[in-house]
Amino acid sequence: MGAIAPTSADRPLWPLPLLAGLLPLIATVVAYLMSIRLGLVPECNPFLEGCVSISRAARHDLPNLLFRALVLPAAVLQAICWVLCPDWLRTLDATPDRFQRALPALGVVAGVFLVLYGTFLGTEGEGYRWMRRNGVAFYFGLTCIGMLIVSDQMQRRLIGNWLERNLALALCAMLPLLGLAYVFLPLWWRAPLTKDALENITEWWGGAIFTAFFAILTWAWHRTGFTLHLGRRGG
Repeated sequence: MGAIAPTSADRPLWPLPLLAGLLPLIATVVAYLMSIRLGLVPECNPFLEGCVSISRAARHDLPNLLFRALVLPAAVLQAICWVLCPDWLRTLDATPDRFQRALPALGVVAGVFLVLYGTFLGTEGEGYRWMRRNGVAFYFGLTCIGMLIVSDQMQRRLIGNWLERNLALALCAMLPLLGLAYVFLPLWWRAPLTKDALENITEWWGGAIFTAFFAILTWAWHRTGFTLHLGRRGG
């Protein structure tokens, strides 16, 4: 679908997914670089070596404060994007189904878990350990489901080159592959340090994939002219 010319009363909505994807990326990079500078974590390529998790990189001192200051509003923005996605898909002539109707609830719950994770990051005790094990898993899992629902409709509805129509769906396919690698690779490499490194690598690549998805969503909303008109969601 081509772009829809906005009127003077229209407000473009593409900055929402742009900020929703960029803020966690900026938070993670800044927190990691600052933690290295403060001597809190080792320096490495976390995407390949997995020497540190995102959580550890942003767990202490000023890096923790900066990380939370950016991730918490990002969680709200991501939830808003999921709430708006069904309206955007309707502008592409997608017939509402139960999956699209579930998107707002999935997005809000995913955002809540990201808020909880960011809020408790840096604390100690069983509550934080529960959030690390389950909160992140719920956020990643629900976001993955939302990505799959939207990407499927993008592949069906967007008119453009092959890459634009299928890139988001390809990102969705990478997430289960990361999960399988995390589950099965330790069967060959059983050392505890190797298992921790694999978990960290999975976390970093998963975060990068989420950022890439919101970048694609930004471009799609911009290209299709998805706007807010007179206080009302619409295209």
